[in-house]
Amino acid sequence: MPNKSLDFFIFDQTRKKSLDWLTRFHIIQGIARGLLYLHQESRLRIVHRDFKASNILLDADMNPKISDFGTARSFRGNETEANTSRLVGTHGYISPEYAVDGLFSIKSDVFSFEVILLEIVSGERNRGFSHHDHNPIS
Repeated sequence: MPNKSLDFFIFDQTRKKSLDWLTRFHIIQGIARGLLYLHQESRLRIVHRDFKASNILLDADMNPKISDFGTARSFRGNETEANTSRLVGTHGYISPEYAVDGLFSIKSDVFSFEVILLEIVSGERNRGFSHHDHNPIS
């Protein structure tokens, strides 16, 4: 993609200045439309599971494209969630129920979207979560 990924812009001190609020809002809307398609409008319900700023590519017009579906899972019919004993994804973007219990659903991607939203607005990278009593699934 001509403009590389979202993190290339929002975490660079010089490049993030080129993103005015209208452009940021346009990017946020595009990401939301992409997630809506994956979660509700596609033939299969798709949960990305590694939704983060570096997996949002930007075309020449700064339209976002969701990429890297290597860890994605699809659901059929009435399935809405699944459980796993192997945690995949990037710390800081993983929802608490997925990190603690291995339970993932479209809500997991929505949590990651919220983190990305905060990163777009603040221009700061999420530092993640760590606590001495927190033992994620391995």
